[in-house]
Amino acid sequence: MPATTLSLRHALLALAVMAVWGSNFVVIRIGLDHLPPLLFATLRFSVAFLPAALLLKKPDVPWRNLAAYGVLIGAGQFGLLFLAMKGHISPGLASLVVQTQAFFTIGLAMRLTGEKVRTFQYVALTLAAAGVGVIIWRTDGSATPLGLALVLGAALCWAGGNLVARQTPAVNMLAYVVWASLFSIPPLLILAVLFEGWPAIVAGVARADALTWAAVVWQAVGNTMFGYAVWGWLLARYPAATVAPMSLLVPVFGMAASAVFLHEALPAWKLAAAGLVMAGLALNTFWPRVKGMLATAQAVPRDS
Repeated sequence: MPATTLSLRHALLALAVMAVWGSNFVVIRIGLDHLPPLLFATLRFSVAFLPAALLLKKPDVPWRNLAAYGVLIGAGQFGLLFLAMKGHISPGLASLVVQTQAFFTIGLAMRLTGEKVRTFQYVALTLAAAGVGVIIWRTDGSATPLGLALVLGAALCWAGGNLVARQTPAVNMLAYVVWASLFSIPPLLILAVLFEGWPAIVAGVARADALTWAAVVWQAVGNTMFGYAVWGWLLARYPAATVAPMSLLVPVFGMAASAVFLHEALPAWKLAAAGLVMAGLALNTFWPRVKGMLATAQAVPRDS
């Protein structure tokens, strides 16, 4: 039976992944200083695919599964996220709003399985929606309606990718992500040529400095290969309910890194919005476990 509590070493590994994923929003912002967003996303998945594909065997899953995941995560999640972060939303808020993928995942799963929404999920969704509403109401330019719409679209695509990946629970996650990247590249490159134009692509590559290329490599190696490999390794050794709640730390690292490195302001309204979204995510994640513990405690007979 797998352990139900992370060991200290494994907890530190999970914490490292959350720090990488959270601070990655600052890295995205740095890369976008010189590269058009769709080109940046194309380069990210190109570096993630090669040379790793030469070292990792294709996982034993259908090509259509890899294609669906690659398109949803590549062109969908990160294509839309990079577009949003090109002047439409700050890195800190992007790291927060994209976590609504948890609710989209639930909604899509219900659509496919017919499962009904439970009361606590309605409450959790209301809290998170209130937080996004505060961002829309009090925005100070760090998020525009278009930016929020794009990040919510990215969250929806991430949720779709989650459901696709769940169809292959025993797969090597690192190999899966690397080979799925093959299918992220063509749609991103086509969209980059169509909407950003070849002159902008050439100019972006010409302007890119060492820091820009470091951001591309970090996106591929740190965020994708290290992050997903360790995350999949932990999920293979612990129950999902033990590992998954760690993802609530991504916005914490994201907003903190944005404040420190990009001097993103954290006024009271933004912290309140973050608190509402995080409260909704926490309720959705932890309430079933808390309820189960309370039920177990009540069922234990007391000594007379």
